[in-house]
Amino acid sequence: MKILVTGSNGLLGQKLVELISSRPDHHLIATAKTKLIPALPRGAFHLLDITNPAQVDEIIGKTKPDVVINTAAMTQVDQCETEREKCWKANVEAVQYLVEACQTNHVHLVHVSTDFIFDGSHGPLDEHEKPNPLSYYGESKLAAELVIQKSVLDWAILRTVLVYGVTQDMARSNIVLWVKKSLEDGKTINVVNDQWRTPTYIEDLVKGILLLINKKAAGIFNIAGKESLTPYDMALATAAHFKLDGSLVEKVSHETFSQPAQRPLKTGFVITKAIADLGYEPISFAEALQNF
Repeated sequence: MKILVTGSNGLLGQKLVELISSRPDHHLIATAKTKLIPALPRGAFHLLDITNPAQVDEIIGKTKPDVVINTAAMTQVDQCETEREKCWKANVEAVQYLVEACQTNHVHLVHVSTDFIFDGSHGPLDEHEKPNPLSYYGESKLAAELVIQKSVLDWAILRTVLVYGVTQDMARSNIVLWVKKSLEDGKTINVVNDQWRTPTYIEDLVKGILLLINKKAAGIFNIAGKESLTPYDMALATAAHFKLDGSLVEKVSHETFSQPAQRPLKTGFVITKAIADLGYEPISFAEALQNF
């Protein structure tokens, strides 16, 4: 099976490159806007800016993958709020280009989406919940989902939430790494205790994606962790695991922070469908910390 991955320099992209290239029955086609960061023991690499329709057509037409996994996106929530044109181009128009190229070349498209398409009024949420985004980032990700759902190609949308983990070259941090580094530096940190998520370990996420692809699954799937936690819960667990000073973690409300984009208060995902249909089984947050 030939699998093309967009955004191969991100946390998810790097982990997919690592996993897919280790499988002898899969041929990896890694793509990114800039030079590839992770080592590529097997497969091929192509420069690809998915906001450039000519490049999208050329690379997909030339490599002829069986599956495209789209991990590329503008995910900085506040930046999306203030730079809306750039956000729409990266998160919606680029997906339209991928859809068109995949339709032309009969490719199965797997697209990664987010819990931020929901308003946070309740949770955890299953795949049938009605989206109602609060932020422009959420609006753009929902619009991308609708572009895919209205197409005639074979597609799967994989929704995930609060991904954390570590790889060799991190362009951006995540909650576990931020808490660990801050406490190691002796900094007091304010962490919200009124936002609920089902944090997703990156290793579980990539395994879930591969399960989905190998089963040729179609439709919408929630791929996330199995525990509903607040960022404050995660911070205290991180401090305890690494034997750092948990007293430096201050419990605060989301109203403490003034941010351009509104965040949903309560999301998280029900993963019953992924467990039943794909054989997905994530580990606990405590177990994931052991792997750090």
